[in-house]
Amino acid sequence: MMKLFLAAAFLFTSNFAPSPWLNNLEKAEQIAKTEHKLILLNFSGSDWCIPCMKLRANIFNSDVFTEYAKENLILVNADFPRQKKDELSKEQQKENDALAAKYNPDGRFPFTILLDSNGNKLRVWDGYYSQGPDDFIDELSSVKE
Repeated sequence: MMKLFLAAAFLFTSNFAPSPWLNNLEKAEQIAKTEHKLILLNFSGSDWCIPCMKLRANIFNSDVFTEYAKENLILVNADFPRQKKDELSKEQQKENDALAAKYNPDGRFPFTILLDSNGNKLRVWDGYYSQGPDDFIDELSSVKE
């Protein structure tokens, strides 16, 4: 009975595990410094930008990227949804607007930036990355701080 309970508890918690994507760059920088990792900042329009949705599905949600990110990256998403049902809190919108002003003033989507733990740009990907998750990881791995 105990084994069944533990198995059920594992399934429940693993299905509802928190997203690895943060929405606060300051917090991400603190974690990146502590864990000696880089930060991947992605600007998306989750409910209207088709290339953003494809990037999430084909690269960011791939098993190979997820495993790589666990070991090497702190992930941050600055989302700019348009539908009322997906509306962000005023605080989150203000934070995303500040990130966009600093890192994405032209309002490009998707727009992905590799940052060091101090928020300095190391590499930029403008638009949908079509070469697949393995090539994306190779590009991430080739960047030196």
